[in-house]
Amino acid sequence: MHETVNLRDGRTVVFLVLATVCLSGWISPPLALALGLAFALTVGNPLPRLAQKSAKLLLQASVVGLGFGMNLGILWSAGRTGIGFTVGTITGTLLLGWCVGRLLRVESQTSTLVSCGTAICGGSAIAAVAGVIKADSRAVSVALATVFVLNAVALFLFPPLGHWLGLTQHQFGVWSAIAIHDTSSVVGAAAKYGDEALRVATTVKLVRALWIVPLALGLALVTGRKGAKIAWPWFILFFVAAACVRTWLPQGEAGYGKLVLLARLGLTLTLFLIGAQISREALRTVGWRALVQGIILWIAISLTGLLAVRHWAGA
Repeated sequence: MHETVNLRDGRTVVFLVLATVCLSGWISPPLALALGLAFALTVGNPLPRLAQKSAKLLLQASVVGLGFGMNLGILWSAGRTGIGFTVGTITGTLLLGWCVGRLLRVESQTSTLVSCGTAICGGSAIAAVAGVIKADSRAVSVALATVFVLNAVALFLFPPLGHWLGLTQHQFGVWSAIAIHDTSSVVGAAAKYGDEALRVATTVKLVRALWIVPLALGLALVTGRKGAKIAWPWFILFFVAAACVRTWLPQGEAGYGKLVLLARLGLTLTLFLIGAQISREALRTVGWRALVQGIILWIAISLTGLLAVRHWAGA
């Protein structure tokens, strides 16, 4: 079902003006998210389906654009650094999520989705796993709202917390990629922290996102749904391809810089669109049990990731 952009509707005009401001480069990614949230929770999003679809495509395009600011050496170094943390924290988060979900008596599908969203990459993991386990719409809504609330808090909290903890650019990049749910907020927080943090966080998070596929396949086998359709994160391959172009054709430095700038602006708009998707109805769907489960898992993965990063760096 398609939506019509009605420019006679005041809400639509304001929505488009705010989206344009986010593309201007005048505001930061966290502020863009806050604008989207404020708009949606006060007057309501006039184009919810368009915002949802656009945010997904724009996020993927922005991530690919960021690839033009990296070389293969950086990708290899960051990916190699993060893979051990990735395997350990994903496994630990899923096991802890199962235990906490049982203890709090969270509905089974909701518990699985919250655990997967915390362990890997938020909404993308929830969407992929929901299709495999045939989750009902309420379980998906509760899991998405739970992860979104914590994701939004992390985007504002992590940069100042990283400075307070004295984390280096590299340490913050790895930590944010492990502890923040969605790729958009990981990149937004890391961009605010610094260029090196952005490069590291983007690479480690995308390596982490690849685990959606084996996780979904494993759940399909466990639940007996071997023919379940699994969404492959193909955009990650384009991100690597962009880094290859940047490495092998360094003479295009000026052009690559412009692409990276566009990618950052696209990310800012993406966060505005993501914020604009949340509604008061969606927030009301979050039961206390699922929210407590999400908070416990988030704190656990944040602390574990922080300890691992500090130990790895010799701090």
